[in-house]
Amino acid sequence: MVSSSNTTRPDFGNLDAARFRALAAERLFAPGRAPVGDFLFNPGLRDWVVHRALRPAAVLIPVVERHGGLSVVMTKRTEHLASHSGQVAFAGGKIDDQDGGSVAAALREAHEEIGLDAAHVDVLGVMPDYLSGSGFRIAPVVALVDAHAELAANQDEVEYIFEVPLGFLLNSDNHRLGSRPFEGKRRYYIEMPFGEHYIWGVTAGIIRQFHERLTGEPPMAAAALEQA
Repeated sequence: MVSSSNTTRPDFGNLDAARFRALAAERLFAPGRAPVGDFLFNPGLRDWVVHRALRPAAVLIPVVERHGGLSVVMTKRTEHLASHSGQVAFAGGKIDDQDGGSVAAALREAHEEIGLDAAHVDVLGVMPDYLSGSGFRIAPVVALVDAHAELAANQDEVEYIFEVPLGFLLNSDNHRLGSRPFEGKRRYYIEMPFGEHYIWGVTAGIIRQFHERLTGEPPMAAAALEQA
């Protein structure tokens, strides 16, 4: 965590694109000291997730600067999808062999799902993988997006596109521990209700890792489980 009498802590609720770019380069992309994923809140899943053969995937975390500040572009998936239907998510998906890597996959998926032209995307870097209980090793690709980029939801996959203020996502007061029964056990996850939108699960877990790296705040997992 950044804490020093000679260091001014950034106001994470009022970052501009230039300051975000600098902080991202400094804090977001260093290799992790340990794997991160859904198992952080479900220790019994750790060995099962960490040691299984996970399918590579990538998501795009698109940060855009508006007059009101920075926001993050997100989607609500359509209700008819076979997996994660109706959930809030980043544009993303499996990394295909022809993609050549996580960045290309994230850009391809963003173009397919929300019509985002890669020419309007400035990729800043890739965060360490997030391991999901659903069997994916997800590479979060962080980018700044031109405010003039035109977006259009692919109705086969995306019900609609919306934006969340970056300051909301970087405020730990908005991060809560939720739980529900799953296959006879209680599973824990992060949830971030935002107006009518319910951000939870893998998407919220990735946002929490983004938050902890960018702000330097301590991990939520241990303290949250102690209070559960």
